[in-house]
Amino acid sequence: MARATSGREAGGVAVPTGKKRIETASLPTPIGTLGLYAIAGRLCAVTFEGGEDRTLLALERRFGPVELERVPDPAGALSRLRDYFSGDLAALDTIEVETGGTAFQRRVWEALRRIPAGRTLAYSELAAGIGARSAVRAVGAANGRNPVPVVIPCHRVVAADGTLWGYGGGLERKRWLLAHEGVMRPNPGDAAQRRLGFE
Repeated sequence: MARATSGREAGGVAVPTGKKRIETASLPTPIGTLGLYAIAGRLCAVTFEGGEDRTLLALERRFGPVELERVPDPAGALSRLRDYFSGDLAALDTIEVETGGTAFQRRVWEALRRIPAGRTLAYSELAAGIGARSAVRAVGAANGRNPVPVVIPCHRVVAADGTLWGYGGGLERKRWLLAHEGVMRPNPGDAAQRRLGFE
């Protein structure tokens, strides 16, 4: 069982490292392995395969030097994400997050969490919903900087005509997530979707 300490131990005495402790775990899913990162009981980052180094740099920009500790279920997020991928679409709603970001970005991210599974919004609708009707581009930029994808469901934002547009994890994953939530049907002829588990 992992034991938290205040720093590295020398001669039985905990020596402070000056680093923030980040709990981490990996979760295999139909859209690839997700890296989960939590601080003080709140999920602070989710990364797709191949993005680990970039995520670590982002965490250090937010928190200063960090020390990663592997744990079974950081912030309880791993078990709830597993439930989500098993079909309990509401399982993500109770995951507490620590996003950082500017006040404007946090408004966007909070609004994203109010979009229920099975629904989508256009970027313009999201902007109007936070009282920033003329800031569609800024809303799109904040959407793209979401540090906790899937849990903060930026995949539920689409273009005004309903087409998929922009996703840090790639449009294949966005399409899978929306189909999982019942928004759209998979295309059986799409080889990329077959790789991600539609067939």
